[in-house]
Amino acid sequence: MKNLIDISNELFINTYSRHPAVMVEGKGCRLKDAKGNNYLDFTAGIAVCSLGHCHPVVTEAICRQAGRLVHTSNLYHTMPQIELASLLVENSFADKVFLANSGAEANEAAIKLARKHGGTGCFEIISLEGSFHGRTLATVAATGQRKFHHGYEPLPVGFYHAPFGDIEAMERLITNKTCAILVEPLQGEGGVRPLEHKYLQAIRTLCDKHSILLILDEIQVGMGRTGTLFAHEQYGIRPDILTCAKALGNGMPIGALLTTNKVAGSFKPGDHASTFGGNPVACAAAVAVLKTMTSAGFLEGVRSRGEHLHKCLKSIADQYDRLCRGVRGQGLIQGLVLDDKVADRAGEIVSTLFKAGVLITLAGGKVLRCTPPLIVTIEEIDAMASVLEEVISTL
Repeated sequence: MKNLIDISNELFINTYSRHPAVMVEGKGCRLKDAKGNNYLDFTAGIAVCSLGHCHPVVTEAICRQAGRLVHTSNLYHTMPQIELASLLVENSFADKVFLANSGAEANEAAIKLARKHGGTGCFEIISLEGSFHGRTLATVAATGQRKFHHGYEPLPVGFYHAPFGDIEAMERLITNKTCAILVEPLQGEGGVRPLEHKYLQAIRTLCDKHSILLILDEIQVGMGRTGTLFAHEQYGIRPDILTCAKALGNGMPIGALLTTNKVAGSFKPGDHASTFGGNPVACAAAVAVLKTMTSAGFLEGVRSRGEHLHKCLKSIADQYDRLCRGVRGQGLIQGLVLDDKVADRAGEIVSTLFKAGVLITLAGGKVLRCTPPLIVTIEEIDAMASVLEEVISTL
């Protein structure tokens, strides 16, 4: 008799390299598979389940809304949409919101809005080498990693990639056709690389100088991940457009574009739309998430536990300095950077950790990325670090 994994492999297009487990249950920072194995989850569904699996407040909100109204389309207004948009505006720089189903869709909307705002002939967007902005053709073109481009050429035109950290090189790419600069305050898939404060501030200044828009992709690092609701708050700047998704719904598919009245005015009815965007159930979940994350003491706790995670990883990096190049990150997205001589074993390390019951992800080819639920405890961080140190010691 075929097992579940064999059946799955027969049915699905082979686009994922999956671990050999069928997950069936989750609670907090723990997952359980169909064989009864337990896992300490430091992936959170790739920075999605930031309140942990099956958070009671989010679960109750989903179930309550599912029993009341699931879908109407955007031909009508719904209460969960209005409440979510109000919370997003109240807790951000923004005046206006567009709701989508994913991060890639939010970035697609941002690209379209920036081009529409730029006007005829002003369509070019500059992003960074090492960036990741999604899997649609336009967001792949915006992504500054060639491995994601291979096989999909010719890509949509108008996307250019500046060297990471080089503000002069970025300015040289600006022409009278440039409408926006698109960056992540911290590159997640690019290897947990935060932009230096002066660099991101200089990008903001550059946008102002040339009268172009600054789009911040906070899909992975927004929603409390770095210790503030949005990562850019720590840089003392304001974007013109911001995209978020992932943790916004704690597992429910939802994305959002936030912007100002001035920029939002470039979209008119019919310019952009989404059948499922702002689905009432997903919005109800997001409302519960935002209320929890903006409650007293929540983000302070994220910052405190993020410091502890950083210290634990740095201790490993210092102890095994011939194998590790250091630690980088902000809040509860932290990466242990492997030395080039062991980078080819990074996947092996992740697999070994999986077998030991600890889930982490690989980013940028050689960075062991930790993105636990934001409710992770000090004890759970210590438990993960203990297993990771044991695995590193065997290299």
